[in-house]
Amino acid sequence: MLNKQKVPGDIQGSKTDKESAVSRGFLPVCRADMEELGIRQLDFVYVIGDAYVDHPSFGPAIISRVLQSRGYTVGILPQPDYRNADSVTGLGEPRLGFLVSAGNMDSMVNHYTAAKKRRSKDQYTPGGEAGRRPDRAVIVYCNLIRRNYKKTPVIIGGIEASLRRLAHYDYWSDSMRRSILLESGADLISYGMGERSIVAIADALDAGIPIQEITYLPGTVCKVKSLSRTGGHILLPAYEEICKEKRKYAESFYIQYCNTDPFSGKCLAEEYSKSCYVLQNPASIPLTEAEMDEIYGLSYQRTWHPMYDAAGGVPALAEVKFSLVSSRGCFGGCSFCALTFHQGRIIQARSHESLLAEAVQMCSEPDFKGYIHDVGGPTADFRMPSCEKQLTKGVCREKQCLFPKPCRNLRADHRDYMALLRKLRALPGVKKVFIRSGIRFDYVLADRDSGFLEELCRYHVSGQLKVAPEHVSDPVLSCLGKPEHAVYEEFSRQYQKMNEQLHLKQYLVPYLMSSHPGSTMKEAVKLAEYCRDLGYMPEQVQDFYPTPSTISTCMYATGLDPRTMKPVYIPENLHEKEMQRALIQYRNPKNRELVREALKLAGREDLIGYGKKCLIHPEEKRNPASKNPEESGKRNGKKGHVPARRNKKTIRNIHHKKQQEG
Repeated sequence: MLNKQKVPGDIQGSKTDKESAVSRGFLPVCRADMEELGIRQLDFVYVIGDAYVDHPSFGPAIISRVLQSRGYTVGILPQPDYRNADSVTGLGEPRLGFLVSAGNMDSMVNHYTAAKKRRSKDQYTPGGEAGRRPDRAVIVYCNLIRRNYKKTPVIIGGIEASLRRLAHYDYWSDSMRRSILLESGADLISYGMGERSIVAIADALDAGIPIQEITYLPGTVCKVKSLSRTGGHILLPAYEEICKEKRKYAESFYIQYCNTDPFSGKCLAEEYSKSCYVLQNPASIPLTEAEMDEIYGLSYQRTWHPMYDAAGGVPALAEVKFSLVSSRGCFGGCSFCALTFHQGRIIQARSHESLLAEAVQMCSEPDFKGYIHDVGGPTADFRMPSCEKQLTKGVCREKQCLFPKPCRNLRADHRDYMALLRKLRALPGVKKVFIRSGIRFDYVLADRDSGFLEELCRYHVSGQLKVAPEHVSDPVLSCLGKPEHAVYEEFSRQYQKMNEQLHLKQYLVPYLMSSHPGSTMKEAVKLAEYCRDLGYMPEQVQDFYPTPSTISTCMYATGLDPRTMKPVYIPENLHEKEMQRALIQYRNPKNRELVREALKLAGREDLIGYGKKCLIHPEEKRNPASKNPEESGKRNGKKGHVPARRNKKTIRNIHHKKQQEG
């Protein structure tokens, strides 16, 4: 288990409308709640950028419940008013420290699209209301705390802090920024998923160790004045160096990338001045199955705090309320994904018994309709480490399990996952079990047993299966860390064949990405042609988003692939990104001019015309004098009459006739 302290009895009472939230089992959010529980001073006050949702799909809920299970008291300050310095004082000064997290999402990704346009809704706020959290929430909340409590320990965590733990490229300011530990004024970062490190931090503080001396714990990042006491570390390029030279940042990033493993990773040090270093300790070791079961079996209320009922609750809960998190980690190694830095590449999974118990609890919910929306993790069909050595020696430092081809030591085996799905389907009250977190199609092909594909099509797809080939150009796929396009084509063929055997009409829906590093306009046109040949125009396209701590973002910032140090083409101009995106959705009339411009730039004007292979029609030549309908009507002999537009078939026939005549 995470440690040997006894788990106190929970405070969950019966759930009647007349009872307070804390008597129902929620953690305190105000002084009145503390008084009701007889708590004079909390051990930890947790400031979060999300609304308070006590569900194991929400990171702050897990960290709070883990600490509570170890005997510590925790209060929640959800979405304090960032314009008011006193908003972080509502629960008083904690005995051991403040915990700070932006929430389940990075606050900048939560606020802005890849085009840097403001989003209109926040799914993690009551009623979906936007504007309840600040930009760079971790930094803002820490600054508010420091105005009121100068010496109280502050520990930051969650995805926003985790992915900014060392110097990083910031897309929104187009600049290199310092470690968030320095920018926020916090004392310590608990990076990754954090259960082990937060308990170790709590125990150290409870034992009276000053926060400045907690410099040795796995899964943490700290500040030190000197490296004289730290042995065996790797010294990264200094912050000043990576600001001046892009190649230095690429080198630094790849060293970090190769040291994310808890078994083989080294301690990393980054210099900011001769008396200021940021020190990253190796990652925490993976949780065992028993530890995963324990964490997901804690006394979550599985819903939002009742103070949000009047606003209609928190929209993000709907996506996960009837889903099961079966695993963590991903050995897929996609370049644009930060999971390597946050959850790691070693799979950690829950037992069947744990998942079935949660499913039975789910089935008893009054609004459960018989559908389990998802059973998975970052990649649904990853249920075990990719090879046997990983739990003792870690993952390969400079090799991937699936890219560019599956490793010869890869264990591609879906039997355990199939057994789990069968048990879930057999539960009373369950009508259908979906898999929505996504399967890795190259991993399915690597499994010599086709039984999983058959069960997937027969039981777990409802008309459409969404998969993520991302692109069709092999050079771009190489930058993406994805298999060659031929692999997706083979999966598509086998999927179609299986559905024909089962007499089912089900389709593949590919997720596609525009403007990724390596994608010139030529590659973007190739992707558009693929959509044309497929007869498919996606309603949504994922435009590449340079978020912190991904290989792709490093490429975007430096123009170099950090794995090879070779130059990479970067579509960094916002207008070019708009054109690449428009090409994938070339049928949308709103995109016509962008598509026309893109095709001309790519030298592919052969795709402008009336042929079957053309993406758009030529520009219509109009007499400038005919713009006024009144004048146009006079010329046609009928005042105010505008001649009807010819339909596409008529235009094609006329064009064909002219070609024959000419």
